[in-house]
This record gives sequence, C-alpha cells and structure tokens, in this order.
Amino acid sequence: MMHAQRNPVTVLYVDDEALARKYFSLAVEPDYSVLTAADVSGALKILADPGNQVDVIVTDYRMPGCSGGELLRQVEQHYPHIVRLLVTAYADKDVLLDTINASEIFRVMEKPLELEALRSTLHLASVRARECAARRESLLAIEETLAFLAHELNTPLATIVNFARGIERRVGCATPGISQNELGEAAGAMHDNAKYCLSVLSTFVDSVKLAKAAPLRGDARASRSAHQLITTLLDTYPLTAAQRGMIELDVQHDFPITALPNCVALVLSSILSNALRALAGHAAPALRFTIKVARHPQIQLRDNGPGIPAEVLERLLVDPVTGHADAGGNGWGMIFCNRIMQSFGGNILVQSEQGRSTTIALNFPASKKE
Repeated sequence: MMHAQRNPVTVLYVDDEALARKYFSLAVEPDYSVLTAADVSGALKILADPGNQVDVIVTDYRMPGCSGGELLRQVEQHYPHIVRLLVTAYADKDVLLDTINASEIFRVMEKPLELEALRSTLHLASVRARECAARRESLLAIEETLAFLAHELNTPLATIVNFARGIERRVGCATPGISQNELGEAAGAMHDNAKYCLSVLSTFVDSVKLAKAAPLRGDARASRSAHQLITTLLDTYPLTAAQRGMIELDVQHDFPITALPNCVALVLSSILSNALRALAGHAAPALRFTIKVARHPQIQLRDNGPGIPAEVLERLLVDPVTGHADAGGNGWGMIFCNRIMQSFGGNILVQSEQGRSTTIALNFPASKKE
C-alpha cells in the first residue's frame, strides 16, 4: 500500500553571527528545512510570511537590539503552535529563568552547539511540532465540520420551530380550532425534519468513529491531496487483513482537496463503509479507488458487489432509501455525503449494474473560481 510522504519539519534559526547560521544549516539539512535570520526583526518577517510554515524556532539569546528572549515571547504570543528553543553562551541564571518562564521554552542549548546534542534536541522538537500541528488541525477540522453541520441543520430546525409556533398560535386563538388534517400535516412535517436532523448527526458521528480522525494523523499539512486523504483513510480505517488485500488504489492524476478536506474525508469513510457492507459474503470481493482529472477532478470507488436495485438507485441521493435496512441502514448517509459535496460546488454520481458492480464518483469543481 502506498503511503503519503511527510514534509520535513521547518526550523527557523536566528543568530546574528553568519558563521553560526551557516554551521547550523549544514549540520541539520537535509533532515530539516532550514530558514535563517540575523536578528529579531528578520525572524518576525519570516514568521509573518504565510508561505513560511515554521514548526520550530531556535534563537540565540544575545543579539543586537532585541534579545532572543523577547523574540520567543512574541512567538509565544502570536505563534503558540511553534516549538521554541533557546541557545545561549551565557550562564546568566536569572535572565534564563525569566525567559524560560515567560516564553514556555521547550529546551535551552548551550553554545557552542554540539552536533549530536543538537540533532537529538531537534528530533524531540520535531515530534512536539507535529503533535502541535495535529492538535491545531484538529481544532480547525472541528470548526470546519461543525460550521457545515450548523448550516445543514439550520433549515429543518427552523421549519420545526415555525410549525410548532403556528400550531401554538392557532390553538391559543379564539377562532375555530385546527382541523385534524392540518394537525396531521404539521406533525408530519415536524417529524420528517426532526428525523433528518437526527439522521445527519448519526451519520456524522458514525463516519467520525470509522474514520478515526484520519485526516488529522501524521503531518497535517501533507493531508491535502486526494491521494493523501485516501491513503490516510486506508491506514486508519479498521480494516481486516482480507479487506486490506482486496482494495486497490489507482492514482492517474492527483489533485489538491482545498475545500472542506476533513468533511471530504468523512464522505470517503462513509462510501467505503457502504462498499464493504455490500461486499460482505462475496466470494471474490474487490474495491478500487481511482483518482483522476478529466473534465474535472474526480475520486471513484468501484466495487464488484451485488449492485443497487433500480428503484433505490434513482432515489438514492434525494430520498432516504436504502437496500441495507436489515443491517441498520437508514438511507440518509448518501444524502448527507452529497450535500457535503454540493456545499463547495461538487457532487456525487452513482452508477450500478445489478449483480456486477457499483461505482460512486465524487466530482470536485475544476477550479477555485468554479
């Protein structure tokens, strides 16, 4: 199985001595991506550039103008996810304690830098940096997904509230009461909307459990292409050995997932779950993910299962229908997945041939503008 490669951790080294900067770069490259600055102002410019995603900062303490301690205080305030290391040749205990306590420094290293100690410390710092990036990405993923859920549930919940208020007003007024038909229609509409809300939440929770936060594992910045989302999903989804063996991945043309990548990961998890359920008991099951770009970017999942009945297929993405009611299916999952894709200009297409196969295509917009 193919695995997504991690981007090297980016280290910013700040020192007013040119030879020290050169020595540091030679000592740690190519294991790390190194940026250097000669002073605090130069370091802050690098940090402010959105193209520089710094993971670890290593700074000398004594520099002209602002000290490394002041730099670390600013980094701690504005870039708290960056792991901070201090280098000093001075045994000023009070200054060091003040800097450490004020900036929550990960480690203090003494000049001149000893190569093995430097590499060991940077390794520990890189592990901490990846953990910080994963937590940061987790918060972004939660914010992103909850925003989508809030948007998706807002209309049906508002409908329930409006019907309830209408019934309350009609019951409380002095005019003739509400007919049984009107009550039945209002109750039916409220029931349908409430059922949709509950089903969307249930589908979301089930998908999160199965995906096990797949896009948040490893290097958060690396999990942004179709290939990387799928490989991460396959590495974290609770597959048996037999299920792993039947899955193929064909990358014809990779492309970035820029809109709602964590929600897209949930969609991938959901359709994978459906395909595995359809193949349960199959003598020679096969699943194939295909990533390609033709008229637009697309991810396909094709299985050689029993197919979807025609009466279910034609309503699959618009009505809560399912061919797996006996296994707990409620039909809302594909509707929810399609709504996620539609929210950023994509869609889902389903093709199925009875007794032979089902192909689910996730179509993405061809450009940001689209």
